[in-house]
Amino acid sequence: MKDPLVQLYKGAKPSRRNFLAGALAAGGATVGATMAKGQAAPDPAITEKQPWAQFLGEGVDANPYGVPSEFEAHVVRRNVPWLTADAVSSVNFTPLHEMDGIITPSGLCFERHHGGIAEVDPAQHRLMINGLVDNPLVFTMQDLMRFPRENHVYFLECAANSGMEWAGAQLNGCQFTHGMIHNVMYTGVPLRLLLEEAGVKTTGKWLLAEGADASGMTRSIPMEKALDDCLVAFKMNGEALRPEQGYPVRLVVPGWEGNMWVKWLRRLEVGDQPWHHREETSKYTDLLADGQARRFTWEMDAKSVITNPSPQAPITHGPGPMVLTGVAWSGRGTIPRVDVTIDGGITWHQARMSGPSFTKSMHRFYYDFDWDGRPMLLQSRAHDSTGYVQPTKDQLREIRGENSIYHNNGIQTWAVNERGEAENVEIS
Repeated sequence: MKDPLVQLYKGAKPSRRNFLAGALAAGGATVGATMAKGQAAPDPAITEKQPWAQFLGEGVDANPYGVPSEFEAHVVRRNVPWLTADAVSSVNFTPLHEMDGIITPSGLCFERHHGGIAEVDPAQHRLMINGLVDNPLVFTMQDLMRFPRENHVYFLECAANSGMEWAGAQLNGCQFTHGMIHNVMYTGVPLRLLLEEAGVKTTGKWLLAEGADASGMTRSIPMEKALDDCLVAFKMNGEALRPEQGYPVRLVVPGWEGNMWVKWLRRLEVGDQPWHHREETSKYTDLLADGQARRFTWEMDAKSVITNPSPQAPITHGPGPMVLTGVAWSGRGTIPRVDVTIDGGITWHQARMSGPSFTKSMHRFYYDFDWDGRPMLLQSRAHDSTGYVQPTKDQLREIRGENSIYHNNGIQTWAVNERGEAENVEIS
């Protein structure tokens, strides 16, 4: 006997309505026939009382701080051990393929450390402003909490995100190719209010942010940016910063590379020129093919990635209706449009944007279509509010060469086979 679903779809284009109607019709016919003949039992997931409905569950105090379901235990940050010599100065990756919407749960935000996680006592922590100011100041955490505060949703992306892919496809999974990013709501004090309190001298053109961890992280920031949209943040997603995210206080530099978002912030020094420390000379500069290096490439260009399907999120339901989804972001504004292709760029389709559109934040996109079961080459292409269009990797290499690490925002390609399995490849 031929499969009723095969019969139903023979010569017809699959659709979500036909698929569901056919599944119900086929299922009903099959169940009825088998029950009449006594050859099979009904689905016990429907007809039998499940274990969780037979016993009382845990009470309200079982987990004073909520935890995910045990069935979601696989949804975690992951690292790539061979990337760095030691985990103390290393990175792990956000599981983008397991998420939806635009907000990253606090426990899944990627980590990047240069001297391990500093365990800072907030009662003993101080933030100092010195240098070219009228009134050098020292703030306790209680002092900071008395200033007017704001809430903003921003992405934080490491400049090295996708950096391993410059010379070709390497890491198989969007968690590893694009997972050095998260998107949360920050609560904090506008940096300009603290600088106004100190009184920046007219000669003060730059700001040096310094962290309290063992690495003594420092970065130079132009005063124009410091007075624009930077925050001194003490909350993320409504709760205190996690230790790995800079508890009790960090700098937020919207749209700019994550290395500038100094964690465990202890000092802000006003100066008349950049300091040219390690993180802006030896590191976080872009080496070109001719040996010259671009410096002060702070802004994160528009970028996107399809998260499902992807190597860690294969298609498991077979041909028929499916939802393709991903995220896009830009350090220069919003993402009004994302294009997707399933045939490697031969034809492009405008994706459906869903959810809030905040400046310098992630945006969620979807493309709903009927998969015919044939191989696909999936790509997404982001457009930001300035008119900038995400380039191909070949277009980037024409200018930057292959001997680079930072600011790789090239279009990502996933090759999907007939079984729904996806692989990281390059075609453009």
